[in-house]
Amino acid sequence: MVQFGSGYNMPMDRDFDDHDHGDHNHDHGFAADPDATSTKDVGIGMGDLGISMGLGPIPNVHAINAKLRPGSKKVELVFTGFGKGSGQGQTPGQYGFKQRQALVEMGKANQVDFTTHSTVGVMGLAGMDRSGNFSRESQDASLQEVKRAIEFAADVGKGGPIVVHTGEFQRSTSPKLSGNFELYSGEAEEQMFTVIDTRTGGVIAKERKNRNVVRPVWLKADKDMPHKGIKKGDYIDYFDKKVTDLANRVPVYNKKTGEFETEKMVWEDVEDEAKRLTADARRTWEDWKARGGDEDDKEFKKSFWTRFGTKEIEEASDIRVTPEEAWVIQGFQTSMANAVGWAKYQSQNFEELRENISRLKKELPGAKRSYENAKEAGDQDALNKLKKVLPSRLESLGIQPEEKFEHELIEDQILQMQRQLEQSQQSASSQMAQAENSAEQIRNIQDGDTYAIKEAAKAYAKAGIFAMRQSDRLEEKGHLKKPLAIALENLFPGSYGAHPEELMELVSHSRKTMVQELTKTKEEGGGYGYSQEKAAKIAKAHITTTLDTGHLNMWRKHWKTDPEKTIKENDEDYDKWMIKMVEKMAKKDMIGHVHIDDNYGYHDDHLAPGEGNTPIKKMLEVMKKNGYKGEMIVEPGADYYTDQNGFNSVEKTWRHLGIQMGKTGRNWAQVQNYWAGQNAPPYFLFGNLTPNPDEWKLWSGVPLE
Repeated sequence: MVQFGSGYNMPMDRDFDDHDHGDHNHDHGFAADPDATSTKDVGIGMGDLGISMGLGPIPNVHAINAKLRPGSKKVELVFTGFGKGSGQGQTPGQYGFKQRQALVEMGKANQVDFTTHSTVGVMGLAGMDRSGNFSRESQDASLQEVKRAIEFAADVGKGGPIVVHTGEFQRSTSPKLSGNFELYSGEAEEQMFTVIDTRTGGVIAKERKNRNVVRPVWLKADKDMPHKGIKKGDYIDYFDKKVTDLANRVPVYNKKTGEFETEKMVWEDVEDEAKRLTADARRTWEDWKARGGDEDDKEFKKSFWTRFGTKEIEEASDIRVTPEEAWVIQGFQTSMANAVGWAKYQSQNFEELRENISRLKKELPGAKRSYENAKEAGDQDALNKLKKVLPSRLESLGIQPEEKFEHELIEDQILQMQRQLEQSQQSASSQMAQAENSAEQIRNIQDGDTYAIKEAAKAYAKAGIFAMRQSDRLEEKGHLKKPLAIALENLFPGSYGAHPEELMELVSHSRKTMVQELTKTKEEGGGYGYSQEKAAKIAKAHITTTLDTGHLNMWRKHWKTDPEKTIKENDEDYDKWMIKMVEKMAKKDMIGHVHIDDNYGYHDDHLAPGEGNTPIKKMLEVMKKNGYKGEMIVEPGADYYTDQNGFNSVEKTWRHLGIQMGKTGRNWAQVQNYWAGQNAPPYFLFGNLTPNPDEWKLWSGVPLE
């Protein structure tokens, strides 16, 4: 493999005689001065930059070997397949023991460190499927892909980062995120939100915030009633009794119209309702805690807020009902009120019917005996007295009224009443069941963002623990180079995790979840029992980020420009925001891995650094200034199609950063120009210029090295 930056010169090299050979103590190895192989301002040398290779476009181990020859010291192997791999989309499962061992030996021979990129088919670990629902099956399938990438990284790389794409769910830009963005025109007024059924992961509601919701106008006190402990604005029932449980609120009845009043709620009203629901949930939780916090507490289980009865909720302030949840709750509460009303209507005569049936059943035996006795005695007068004439509405048409004996009438009436009772029973019970289903739905809802982040954190924590165990295995054998760590990568602006603050939030949640798992004892279903301090240190080592410069630059197209500023000034504003975000991540030690690529801010084109408008050099400078020491992988893309090959992207990166070529003091641009159009031999042959070693040999038979 070619080695740049070594300071090595041979007699065939131009300027060989420029070295002071009078000094016999000079070093022909790696440059003693670190600045001799690095940029003066950024502090990055050739050996710091690696290249990524997509396994799929790269067909086999031999092809990987060919890609090592140009001189990269770090190589990221990118899997493009999912599940059962193919030639176009390879997976870790397609590389057996011997091939993995060959890659290990290849890395040793070429002094190359391998990093791993789990399949690009994984778009977050929250489990969102193509329908927008969150599926345990989908989540598990993605997690398994990450796990086998971790195993591959352990076998081949002996440690290091495993890149995992984020993209947990589609979302609108939030005001809480720094920067001045708008994904599309009018986004602020049309923001989409989802609410999830936590039992299934299915989407209950997917709505826009500009869509109003109609609900009953709940009865409130219009004045203080101190003797009843009621203040103006408190919810009351029709008998001026204070309503503390919001589920028991009653609608206002308009005497003039004879109707119950309704109102249209805009989003600001929904936000106010969310505050009221939050207060109710906190009060309910505090009462439950005061009673002992028993999971089987009947009163608490009957409330809407059983989802807050978990270990994660330590204080009432941890409880919050979001406006998105409140929006859905209004609908379910309206359905509940409707169902309960119909149930009460259907059951209002239930008890009376039941009593009448009982009374008639008691009378029936006596009526039957009277009929049988008269019939047996042949007493026609008695039989006639037992007959009842049933008038008919059709007598005018000549239809004669029907006559029935008393016991027959009783039987008919019992049958009719039983049917009414059954209908009342079924209608009322089904309506109550519907009401309870609505209540149960309220107990098991969560806004989509909160749910997805929580589920994603659980999955990333599992992946982190798996990486920890694989690292421990390598360390026991003395093979561990660097702890295996899942490195969450910011992806595209339209999905969660793309914004640097979201990425850090996701990593923080995932680390926290991993700590919770590591500190559990065997009795709690864990088995590690680590201290909080040790668990936090382990979680930080095995869950980190991958900052992709090109993906971050794609926010540029969503930047809300100032019309009073020039194009250059707006671009400068955006660049300042990017640098600020990179600095924020770096200072929080949240950058564990870096992908370097460029674009114009529209699409993920993977231009070579310096060929788009991403301030890559400044970003790298900020990272290095704040102590970043991890890998920096150049991700080729466009150069495969618009230039000679992918390694051109690395060469262009050297040139863009002004990296010097060994002790000669020349930078890459100078060397390129020095070679071009000259008859003198180059320093090295690489890339497309490198002959095939199997075909090209010296006359002596010595192969090309």
